[in-house]
Amino acid sequence: MFTGIIEAVGTLTAMQRQGDDMTLTVHAPGLDFSDVKLGDSIATNGVCLTVVSLGDHSYSADLSLETLSRTRFAEAKVGDTVNLEKALLPTTRLGGHLVSGHVDGIGVVKSKSSSGRAIEYWIAAPEELARYITEKGSIAVDGISLTVNGVKGREFRLTIVPHTALETTIAQWKPGTRVNLEVDQIARYLERLMQGRAESGSTLTLEKLAQSGFL
Repeated sequence: MFTGIIEAVGTLTAMQRQGDDMTLTVHAPGLDFSDVKLGDSIATNGVCLTVVSLGDHSYSADLSLETLSRTRFAEAKVGDTVNLEKALLPTTRLGGHLVSGHVDGIGVVKSKSSSGRAIEYWIAAPEELARYITEKGSIAVDGISLTVNGVKGREFRLTIVPHTALETTIAQWKPGTRVNLEVDQIARYLERLMQGRAESGSTLTLEKLAQSGFL
């Protein structure tokens, strides 16, 4: 489990295909490796990866065919930068929101503009994820916990403050950039709960909960 608060930005230094799978290596001089051991999890652009080997300020992890098919690692290349976060500890301050590291789909940046000192993005989500994205709700984009500031159809708006842009890969995004998306888990749990209530005749819906400020 993660918080979506990025600890460092790393660089992909190796990507080796092994059949349908892949092993990648990330060099991250800014990440504290003092408490990292084999088998630990590191969110890499929002994808929960297990450390299989450690080097000098670097780690390697295996990606399955399932992970490659659901994330944008299938199109990544050596030299790309990635957002990094070590797994949440019981003593970690929860500054973002609960992020599982299980990417739900890929979004596409539609526009980028300035808003004072901030950067404003509109991102298009896959149709099947749009219903989970609500104004003032949370979403993880390339592993970064962000607040949704507007929704229009299946597109949502993000306003990025300078600090977040400096500490992550966000400033590199431009129209056409593809990004990993993980919707708020609470929205998924509520949908499942609502499905059960609908079967029992209840009229409570996710839309009504959002209108009442619960989402």
